[in-house]
Amino acid sequence: MQKDYYEILGVNKGASKEEIKKAFYKLAHKYHPDKGGGDETKFKQVNEAYQVLSDDAKRSKYDQFGTADGANYGGFSAEGGPTSGWDFSGFQQGGADFDFGNLNDIFSDFFGGGMGGGRQQARRGRDISTEIQISFADSIFGVNRKVLITKTSKCLTCNGSGAKVGSKMETCKHCNGQGKIREQKRTIFGTIANTKICDACLGAGEVPHELCEKCKGKGVLRREEEVSIVIPAGIRDGEMVRMSGYGEAISKGTAGDLYIKINVTPHLVFKREGNDLVMNLNLKLSDALLGTKYSIQTLDGEIEVTIPEGVTINEILRVRGKGVPMSKSKRGDLLIKLHIKLPSKLSRKSREIIEELKKEGI
Repeated sequence: MQKDYYEILGVNKGASKEEIKKAFYKLAHKYHPDKGGGDETKFKQVNEAYQVLSDDAKRSKYDQFGTADGANYGGFSAEGGPTSGWDFSGFQQGGADFDFGNLNDIFSDFFGGGMGGGRQQARRGRDISTEIQISFADSIFGVNRKVLITKTSKCLTCNGSGAKVGSKMETCKHCNGQGKIREQKRTIFGTIANTKICDACLGAGEVPHELCEKCKGKGVLRREEEVSIVIPAGIRDGEMVRMSGYGEAISKGTAGDLYIKINVTPHLVFKREGNDLVMNLNLKLSDALLGTKYSIQTLDGEIEVTIPEGVTINEILRVRGKGVPMSKSKRGDLLIKLHIKLPSKLSRKSREIIEELKKEGI
């Protein structure tokens, strides 16, 4: 009975190579026999369908004749071992076209350690996050803050070793001090040899003779820890500060990272536009016409600015070097947006003066 490879992979006949790869990835992971609920028969069918539909020449013949010359695309010998029909080069070559993440993701469950020859990734603790509120001025000039965080941290009593103070470390009997255990696993691919981290010593090769009473030999425990955070000058609202190694600790491994989200309280006067600070300044009509000097309170302190005569509504004055720090020696500017405040009512004298100005064409 002719097999419908498109139906097996769950794609239509016009499916692109990327769609076919994605379908194969999903189904191969789902049906692998070594997984709970796996199905060896369906796994073979999925592979057979992929070997044909992923190859342009074979797919063309299949679409035209309903077969691809009867080649053994199933990829398995009578003994259940792999044959040349298995070709994973499409995954490696197609990485730029379709994001599979890490190739180990699809086969880590198959071999217990991925396709990397048994290499083990270093143990690493979980990343954690928190957030703090700072003032607008602190976001411009930077500030040091301290926060209390409850997390899994290194045991201070045993310094993370898990051993009772004064107790010696001894060679792990499970791995004979190697930190790794070599195991063999039978799969449909044959017998696979894999090296994994020793569960008893977690890769250290040694274990405590007596366990630390505080952490019960774990080397880590939950506790509240004060963390000093350096918030750099010029940080923006919503930006993250990363502190490497300040996340969750893990026994016989490296700690994760701490991410701090910075929330900046809006300022009543100033707004940030890039590396510039913007503020509004209300002028009297006479000051706009004749010019004057104004004292302005900035984030750096009080400064005096000159208002030239004849300024217009929404005109902007630039005060250089009073904006956001960009480096130790360079800053953005302070932009002063001018607004001319017109009186809602005029006295008789004011009206007479303005009438005279009107006659002058002003």
